[in-house]
Amino acid sequence: MKNKLQIRHKAQGSGLLYTGIKKTCLLASCTLFLALFFAGCFYKFNDVSIPVEIKTIRIQTIENTARYKNVRLSPQLADKLRQKIVSQTKLTPVNDNADWDVACTITQYDVTTSAISEQQVASNRLIVGISITRTDRKRPGEEPKNYSVSRSFDFSATLTLTQAEQRLNDDMVRNLTDEIFNRIFSEW
Repeated sequence: MKNKLQIRHKAQGSGLLYTGIKKTCLLASCTLFLALFFAGCFYKFNDVSIPVEIKTIRIQTIENTARYKNVRLSPQLADKLRQKIVSQTKLTPVNDNADWDVACTITQYDVTTSAISEQQVASNRLIVGISITRTDRKRPGEEPKNYSVSRSFDFSATLTLTQAEQRLNDDMVRNLTDEIFNRIFSEW
């Protein structure tokens, strides 16, 4: 009787071992699949879509038609966008006769209340909207592509707008540049 119990126990033990190996293999396979899947997603996300015949790009001066004008934002955005294009594409920036001509306009620069605490404003939100037009000079009959981006930036209500702009400046330039870049090259 004891031998039969030991044999059954050993058989159950090896069955548990087999089940454990199956689960481990399944988990490893799923992990590998997810890693490859997400690696592909991030590659696609960072991938830019530029036709082969496009070699040059012109980033025009960014206009500001918003009611309130942050005079530093336009030149900083244009400069950062040019830097990003040079570092992440094979396009050559030029001043005229470009294959792609990009015009941007800051159309919105507004402050609204974003949170109230004890019947007082606790935080404000700066909303920046930009209109983008990309003209393909290699295809003269093609209509220009129009895009728009908008980002919001929260700040404490204890700060003046000037103080908030100083604190938010780097984030605004970086985030808006990324948004513009993605619209121009990824068309999503």
